[in-house]
Amino acid sequence: MDITIETTINAPIDVVWVAWTTPDAIMQWNTASEDWHTTTSRVDLREGGEFSSRMEAKDGSMGFDFAGVYTCVEKPTLLEAEFGGRKLRVEFSQNGQNTHIRETFEAEESNSVDMQRAGWQAILDNFKRFVEASEH
Repeated sequence: MDITIETTINAPIDVVWVAWTTPDAIMQWNTASEDWHTTTSRVDLREGGEFSSRMEAKDGSMGFDFAGVYTCVEKPTLLEAEFGGRKLRVEFSQNGQNTHIRETFEAEESNSVDMQRAGWQAILDNFKRFVEASEH
């Protein structure tokens, strides 16, 4: 089953692309809640290139790696990847001064679809806040 989340960001597509694909930026926005953070990020932005981010609870109680391989990179409009046997597609489209992001990923079986959608949407919403704050 695929899950799709979306947002529109008040920023040009090139700015959005850089924030999405730069390790230093990823470490600033890649969290679903204030009690988590991303401690490391690696990006080899090419087809066949690997990416990874380490997400940890700030209290040190738990953490996990989110890692995969890019299967398609079309700057600045499309990223596709595989991670943990699942597929991810991120589409970026310019609409005037705004950029629309549509992110589709294969659901996993450990957590409910609603929980997965909410968690991924929270990260995407945090990304939107980060980019828009950086633009002003």
